Amino acid sequence: MRSLPTLSDRHTDIARFPPGVAYLDGQYLPISEAKISVLDYGFLHSDATYDVVHVWEGAFFRLDDHLDRFFTGLDKLHMSIPYNKKQVTDILRNCVALSGLKNAYVEFICTRGTSPTFSRDPRDAVNRFIAFAIPFGSVANPQQMKRGLHASITPLQRIPPESVDPTVKNYHWLDLVKGLYAAFEVGADTAMLVDAEGNVSEGPGFNIFAVTDGNILTPKYGVLRGITRQTIFDICHTLGIACLAGDLSPAKLKQADEVFVTSTAGGVMPVTKIDAEPIGRGSPGPLTGQITERYWGMHRDDKYRLLVEYPATT
Repeated sequence: MRSLPTLSDRHTDIARFPPGVAYLDGQYLPISEAKISVLDYGFLHSDATYDVVHVWEGAFFRLDDHLDRFFTGLDKLHMSIPYNKKQVTDILRNCVALSGLKNAYVEFICTRGTSPTFSRDPRDAVNRFIAFAIPFGSVANPQQMKRGLHASITPLQRIPPESVDPTVKNYHWLDLVKGLYAAFEVGADTAMLVDAEGNVSEGPGFNIFAVTDGNILTPKYGVLRGITRQTIFDICHTLGIACLAGDLSPAKLKQADEVFVTSTAGGVMPVTKIDAEPIGRGSPGPLTGQITERYWGMHRDDKYRLLVEYPATT
């Protein structure tokens, strides 16, 4: 008779993690101790919504906007959590304060959760809230920020909004990941996907902007309404620059004077090559630089920032 292996009473995690603090089930934990069940539908079905806000120099940037988007997503997905916006704010501030991080990537999540009977009816699941703070990370690394990202426009179609609502942040990333590997195969840093009409859509975690003759165009159809994307509209309004959302063909993007992408993970990031061809002069453009400076300058404006209260040091 075959002997069975020993049944362990707990899991020993051999993975490595960045420093950070998570909140889960009423507990603040080292990031390495935060776990979800293998039966959670957020894991099994990608049935979840989330948001990401960053902390820069000890303060959250536009946290209220991120919270509004998160709670709107909960409503659209028929999810609920036992916390209001103020309570979530307190949880996020606590995660950052306990981590000690002055520049942080802060994510908060609601999964569909688990059903005690593994029911396939989503109404039977108990939704679960998770939050964590880890060191700030960027779509573009320091070298790429300096020289500009090299992107590839893949023929892959981004999941259409008729199938998955792009205004609700989600983990349906397989098309984006497939696009990344296609970009890597041709020596690019990142990918840009297209929509059903062949127009440029978005990339893995970022919105796309083209600068032509001093005017700015960004895709409108089927993209996430990014908070950093909205910040670009706000900046352009103060600078008197026309910034519109509409159709952006691959040809129009490649013919632009400047191209940049935006994300909470990195801010404003220049793109200097697309499909191995230089954009404009082949270096980060002046308007991109001006907008970048304004963007980070807004982080010092009390209208947009919320300070983190860190533990007193002795």
